Amino acid sequence: MQGDSPMSPEADQDPPAGNPGRDWPPPAGAPAGAADGEQLEEQWRAGGGSPGTPQLQLLPGPQLAGPRHAPKYSAVDTVTEEQEDGPGPRCGHTLTAVASVGEEGSLGYVGPRLIMFGGATSLEGNPAASGPPSSPGGGGAGIRLAGAAADVHCYDILTNKWSKITPLGEPPTPRAAHVATAVGTMVVIQGGIGPDGLSAEDLHVLDLTHHRPRWQRVATQGPGPGPRYGHVMALVGQRYLMAIGGTDGKRILADVWALDTAAKPYEWRKLEPEGEGPPPCTYATASARSDGLLLLCGGRDTSGVPLASAYGLAKHRDGRWEWAIAPGVSPSPRYQHAAAFVNARLHVSGGSLGGGRMVEDSSSIAVLDTAAGVWCDTMSVVTSPRTGRYTVDAAGGDDAVHLMRRCRHAAAAVGDLVYVYGGLRGGVLLDDLLVAEDLAAADTATAGSHTAAAIENDDMYTDRKTDHAMLSGSWRLNKGVEYLVEASAAEAEAISAALAAAKARQANGNVELPGRDGGAETTSIEKQVVLPAEAKGALGSTVKGFPVDQFEKEGRQIPVNTNAARKSFDVQMSLNNVPKKVIAHLLKPRGWKPPVCRQFFLDCNEIEELCDCAERIFSAEPSVLQLKAPVKIFGDLHGQFGDLMRLFDEYGSPSAAGDIAYIDYLFLGDYVDRGQHSLETISLLLALKVEYPDNIHLIRGNHEAADINALFGFRIECIERLGERDGIWAWHRINRLFNWLPLAALIENKILCMHGGIGRSINYVEQIENIPRPITMEAGSILLMDLLWSDPTENDGVEGLRPNARGPGLVTFGPDRVMDFCNNNDLELIVRAHECVMDGFERFAQGHLITLFSATNYCGTANNAGAILVLGRDLVVVPKLIHPLPPASSFPEASAECQTEDTWMQELNANRPPTPTRGRPQPQVTKDRGSVAWI
Repeated sequence: MQGDSPMSPEADQDPPAGNPGRDWPPPAGAPAGAADGEQLEEQWRAGGGSPGTPQLQLLPGPQLAGPRHAPKYSAVDTVTEEQEDGPGPRCGHTLTAVASVGEEGSLGYVGPRLIMFGGATSLEGNPAASGPPSSPGGGGAGIRLAGAAADVHCYDILTNKWSKITPLGEPPTPRAAHVATAVGTMVVIQGGIGPDGLSAEDLHVLDLTHHRPRWQRVATQGPGPGPRYGHVMALVGQRYLMAIGGTDGKRILADVWALDTAAKPYEWRKLEPEGEGPPPCTYATASARSDGLLLLCGGRDTSGVPLASAYGLAKHRDGRWEWAIAPGVSPSPRYQHAAAFVNARLHVSGGSLGGGRMVEDSSSIAVLDTAAGVWCDTMSVVTSPRTGRYTVDAAGGDDAVHLMRRCRHAAAAVGDLVYVYGGLRGGVLLDDLLVAEDLAAADTATAGSHTAAAIENDDMYTDRKTDHAMLSGSWRLNKGVEYLVEASAAEAEAISAALAAAKARQANGNVELPGRDGGAETTSIEKQVVLPAEAKGALGSTVKGFPVDQFEKEGRQIPVNTNAARKSFDVQMSLNNVPKKVIAHLLKPRGWKPPVCRQFFLDCNEIEELCDCAERIFSAEPSVLQLKAPVKIFGDLHGQFGDLMRLFDEYGSPSAAGDIAYIDYLFLGDYVDRGQHSLETISLLLALKVEYPDNIHLIRGNHEAADINALFGFRIECIERLGERDGIWAWHRINRLFNWLPLAALIENKILCMHGGIGRSINYVEQIENIPRPITMEAGSILLMDLLWSDPTENDGVEGLRPNARGPGLVTFGPDRVMDFCNNNDLELIVRAHECVMDGFERFAQGHLITLFSATNYCGTANNAGAILVLGRDLVVVPKLIHPLPPASSFPEASAECQTEDTWMQELNANRPPTPTRGRPQPQVTKDRGSVAWI
């Protein structure tokens, strides 16, 4: 199975330092309730951090005598009746804790279980590697996984027995490096990589509620996280399914997606959390605390460096999501590790450092105590990173430390017990089940009782407090399970009583609904911080044909006002904000298809708002933009929106999930005319400009002028798709915006980018800088005409100035003009667009000028490739190409409407033929007023 290997060869690098917390714990009297936005801000200030880069204040409250060290693991002697019942050696699998079904003692009761799915069961070239490692040293650099599985194994905690289960329904494809999380008595699977490459992005649900488990596939609407592996997923607040990061095989991601399991139809929504979040990374871990806080830990960044940082993600009452850096110093950076929450303590185990190295010493077992704000390993509280090579002396001869020297394993928690299964150590796959008991659970549960976790129940915020005290001291497995069942039943009863009381008050008209100021009537109910039984209901109605009423009968499901939930998500996504709406609707590099209905999705009022927002930005910019490398440069697009999406898909897109944080985007004009989707093209580019004003740059082309785009398709498209009155109005408004567009861009003072050329009149960059804006084409001087309309001569052998076949008064300029201009302005290169070239880019003047064209098969006849230029920090230019797609007529599924669109475009281009592709014979200059040359 090809993909990102679990132990791929990497250069050893110094691990990054951890994130020491400041002034932790907070001073006495700091407000409780970290989930509330205003209180969270106060805690950050109390903790000594600035609001801009907050330190995560997780569970303020009475402090303990001292945080307990991380517990040690021991092997579990499990029972298997048949050989196939045991999972066997594997790595890259998932292990998920599932709550009990039914009431203990009743018919059909099933206790808590661990569900294992998938993973790699062999190594490439070593199909049966298992057993003890030959040496305690390296991690086996260069190993690749094989034997991806899709089997399901169940470990019954009460009977200590493994069994293989064969669910009904269609199973997911074999995979590893996928993610899984429990939603009540269901296990949700997503992503991964298998023998055939990336697994589909579908959500697969293993329903364990009934006696015979069943696979179901969840139908979601709209775009989602897409195929990926090495990412993380967790259920936050028993409601929001969160997927973060990983890799799609082309780039490392940092995007955050959420699916609200209480709102139908089900759809993924991409979030843009506030605060300082994790960098793009893969092979991190994420685990959700019972009060709704998600903690992401470790991972490997885009440079292959393991990370030590931990970040908390929480949802505010007003719908905003926010990242914050967790306090404390991690004992070691790591990736391909495992993590699980036990109450307020995040248990982290194992992991890789890259280059075949494992996390060693006592650092292989660590706990982030969110009540105390510190990291602990098996020895003490961690005050500095402790990564070192494994030796018996360094480990203190501790077998438990040696046991946890592994990566690519999986972990899950049930009550106060943390289980770990399998993984990879050196060149050996492991098949052992380990367990550790967190004796500090009672302490953290007591500290956790001061946390007010806000949840929305029928528009009522309910502060849930822990009044139960956990059993103190050491308690064995059976007693822990019994207590878990009792606590879950008591919690469900308390929730049912609280909801009944709330409904009664609402029926009597005595309920005060919460306002935006956070004031609300609250009801305290008992909450034991263990695996909650009411988790059963959250995704119950997600599975096709899966009755949700069975959960309501048991009183396990907390009713949720889906309208309020959707409204809060809409606040987060800000879809009423037109630029964000445009981006959400159009920026779909892999999934965009031409709209079935030609009616444009924005009305003229929304187009006006979009133009107003963009115009304010353009009016503040100079005529010549001053840019820094790296930059991606795009040539003519001409309404070929599908080509723009293909370029984004192939070479990165301007979004949080793409590369906007690392590279700027520069577009050289001619966004409209000729193609079928000029409205989509200009709308998306303007929305991106508003969203990323310092990273997206647009300059003007010759078609960004009313007298030109009135003739070559844009005006017709506006009328066709918006109606005559609104279409003409929108066309005028967008053209007024075009008059404000910058005219050129200068990158690192060495590379000048423009649409057309230098013509006869432009000798210095300062001449372009002095052109005033807004400016119409008619009001422009010869400078503007040369800048937007002139072309290089046919080849390097034709020097000087020559007439331009485009029309009277226009010129072409030779390589001598290019060299003189570069020498006069201390430039190394000119990048321009304006002409179709067969390979998408073409050099001129011995490489000192490049013509760039990004639309493929221009006007449906040129059969040219499209290209962009990627300019690195060292000013090295790398062209990236896409090639024309086969004609639509070769696809029987092509719609009649698409063929109608093609006909419309072909008729327009036939009546006003395009300028011939550069390098092909040029037409004679004519004075026919209907021709391109006259214009």
